[in-house]
Formats: sequence, structure tokens, C-alpha cells
Amino acid sequence: MVNVFAVADIIVNHIKTHYPQDVAIVGYYGSYLQGRATERSDLDFFFIPATDKGRQVECQFIIDGISFDFWPIAWERAERMATSEEWSTTIIADCELLYVRSDNDYARFMGLRETISHMGDDSKVSTMINKAESVLTECLISLAKMRISENSKELSYCRTQAQEIAGNIFKSLGFLNQIYYKRSWGHYREQVRSLPIKPDQLNEYLDTMMFSSSPDDIISACEKLTANTLRLISERQNSQEEIHSYKERMKGYYEEERGMMNKLLTACEKGHYETAFFVAIGVQDGLARILYAAEKGRWPSIVDLGEHREFYVRYGYPDLVTLLDPTNFEPLRIAVLQLIEKLEIHLKTKGVSLNKFNTVPEFESFYINRG
Repeated sequence: MVNVFAVADIIVNHIKTHYPQDVAIVGYYGSYLQGRATERSDLDFFFIPATDKGRQVECQFIIDGISFDFWPIAWERAERMATSEEWSTTIIADCELLYVRSDNDYARFMGLRETISHMGDDSKVSTMINKAESVLTECLISLAKMRISENSKELSYCRTQAQEIAGNIFKSLGFLNQIYYKRSWGHYREQVRSLPIKPDQLNEYLDTMMFSSSPDDIISACEKLTANTLRLISERQNSQEEIHSYKERMKGYYEEERGMMNKLLTACEKGHYETAFFVAIGVQDGLARILYAAEKGRWPSIVDLGEHREFYVRYGYPDLVTLLDPTNFEPLRIAVLQLIEKLEIHLKTKGVSLNKFNTVPEFESFYINRG
């Protein structure tokens, strides 16, 4: 069995002799640190270069069939790991240091660990929810591939996409629970088991994704697991404090969007359906989104499945999209006029000032005398 620490000593001594000012940190993590090493285990070790010259100590090699990868992590990347911008937070949080160039380097590294220690703070909830949501968008891409690919009935292809989805689900759940994993590659489930926020049928879906030989069953399990995780994210988002922000969110909105409403009116009057189609949907969806933001204090989620329409419907705004009809534009035209009137009243009620003038002199007086 290869003495991996003797290998590490060779590298560290070489650094001390030839690169004493060029390498800031050397550390190791993984199976040897956690007491799980086998006769085939390599030593997971890395270094943080202090100069471009320091990168020269990087090396990949094999000794007696055991592979080694002594790889660099720039300070910037280490910081991304510490803030969960990159997934391998455990490398920084749980490694053992083999070499430190200076007290300043040590303090900087410990500062990263201090950042990680606050991952579960209440102040981080919103940020971590956003990370969970962002990761889940990758699942939607994989699901689309599974549905539209010519290979969608091939077991190998479906399993490959399912593996990608499972990995991203685990990442998303980690962010949602504000934790990082200490182990990966087949050891996620044992860590997720104790998490308070997770899909009820997680194990059932994962079993289907990994063990089933039916592409259709695998795709169905992937879809259900992704949908359930998405619902958890939505519930977590909705549990956060709502901050009404009409004045901040909608200042200038009406004045700018009125131009698109006028374009829609013109399209209705001229019978130009293509313009009406794109503008009507854009106006309605855009207003729905900004109303949601003004009510909730945050924009709709990246993977929003229509929830953002809640306040558009609640306040009784007309459904322009349903009224799109290439044979009869009049109902849509009337609805646009109703929307304009309703929106003006709504914004004034919420304390939003509208820069609306009847004449050029009125505007001139406003513009010259504004504070």
C-alpha cells in the first residue's frame, strides 16, 4: 500500500526548498482525513498558489496504480467555495493543512472558514434559497433534453440525464437547508436523510432513477422529484417576510410601459395580429411580474411556474392574452384601455407618483422646478 503522506512530504519539502514564497497553502481532505481510506484511495490534496510561479508545483501522477492529483485552487476560487458559489465547500471547511507560507496566509484561510461557519445564519436564508433555485434550473434543462432528444428512449441516455438531475437535486437541497456535504459520489443520501427540508418521496424517486430499466419510468421519476423540490423552494420563499415596495419598484414603470400599451392599441386599430400577440403578452406578463415584486419585495423566482400572476389576477386586471383574436380586435382594445385606467388608479392608491401631463408647458414647469 502506497504511503500517501510520504508522497505529500516529498512535495511539501520541494515547495519549502524551491518555492517558499510562491505557495501560500497546502492541504488535504477526503477519505484519509475522514478515516475511510482503502488500499485504492489516493490522497486528495491541493495548494493555493501565491504567485504565477507557484502554479508550477501542480502535478498529476500514478504510483503503484494509485492516482494522485496535486491541483491548484486560486484564492478567488477558494473564496467562491467558502461562499457556496462553488459546490466543494468541504475542501476549505474540513481540510487539514500541511503547509502554510505565512501568518497572513493562515489568517486569510481561517477567514474563509469563518465565512462558511455562518452559512446557516438567518441573514443567509434568502441568498441560499436563490442558490437552490438556480441549481434547480439545470434539472429543467436535463428534463427538456430527456423529452425532446432522439435518444429519449435509450436507457443509457436517460440514466445519464437522471444522474445529472440527482446531483443537482442534492445540491439544491443542500442550499435550501443551508448546509454543505462532506461526501459526494454515492454518499449524498445518507447526508440528506437527516435534513428537515426534503421531498417526502425522495428515496422512492431516486430508486427508480438509479435502478429502473424503463426510460419512461426514469423520466417520470425525474420530473416528479424536480417538481417536488421546486415546491419546497417555493414554500421556503413564501415563508420569508414580505416587504411592500411599490414606490421603489414601480417608480417610472407606468410612464415607460405606457408606450407599449399605446403600441398595442395601434395594433388593435390596424388589425396587426403579430404585433398584438407579442406586445399583449409582454405587457401582461411584465405587469404581473412587477406587481409580484412590489407586493412581495422580491422578483419572481427563476423557475416560477406562473405564481407571479397572483396579484395581477387578485387586483382584477384584464386578461389580454385570452382576448387575442385575429378576427376581432375590439375586445382586446377595450381591455387595454381598462388596464390603463385601472393601473393609474392602483399606482396612485399605492403612493406612486405619475409624471403625467396634458401639455408641454405643464411638463416644462415640472422639469425645471423639480427638486
